[in-house]
Amino acid sequence: MAVGTIPTVKICGLQSVEVLKSIVHLPIAHIGFVFAPSKRQVTPDKVAELIAYLKSEEVRGQTVPLTVGVFVNPTEEQLTDILAAAPLDVVQLHSQETPAFCMWVREHFGLKVFKSVSISKTEDRIPSLEEVAAQLDPYKGTVDAILLDTFDPVYGGGSGTTFAWDCIPVYQEWARSAGVQLLVAGGLRHDNVDQLVKAYAPDGVDVSSSVETDGVKDIAKITAFVERVTGK
Repeated sequence: MAVGTIPTVKICGLQSVEVLKSIVHLPIAHIGFVFAPSKRQVTPDKVAELIAYLKSEEVRGQTVPLTVGVFVNPTEEQLTDILAAAPLDVVQLHSQETPAFCMWVREHFGLKVFKSVSISKTEDRIPSLEEVAAQLDPYKGTVDAILLDTFDPVYGGGSGTTFAWDCIPVYQEWARSAGVQLLVAGGLRHDNVDQLVKAYAPDGVDVSSSVETDGVKDIAKITAFVERVTGK
């Protein structure tokens, strides 16, 4: 991301139309819905209801966020069934999905694809550009963004903890050379996201658990996070 450019914001794990109505006016670029097993998992019918609101007369004329479905190793049949019910804008793949699978999603559905890269919170060394390229070069031309997230042994991501941010620049260098966006997730909060933005200037940031209270999305916390990132 160019110096001085404001990162995009993705709020992940939405489950409620009421919450969506309360935040749709904020400068949020992406709203994420979790289809993978999780305490934030939603059904295709619920997401269809949320998407219908974003396309309703009530928000016509506003810049509404793009909708992102978060999946962990889905099959082609599962994706086809879910997207038939819930017409998403982006598919986010959060596990061992292959470059061929990512390309199939882009070509079959005509959607953007985000691919997560899990990083251990105990990582004690920064990978070289050569190592990152060996890992990610096969995904060139198959994804629109990579999402760095803290590894979780159960769900792959969504752990609510940070990873070692000093590894971000090497992934950022790869992303720029590949022409894809670099998004960062993992333990971001309103009181640490400005440090991340100032130091590493990612293209976007992704938050879920830290904008919740007792497992429910908190409007005040979402607003504070968005304001800290965007200044709006």
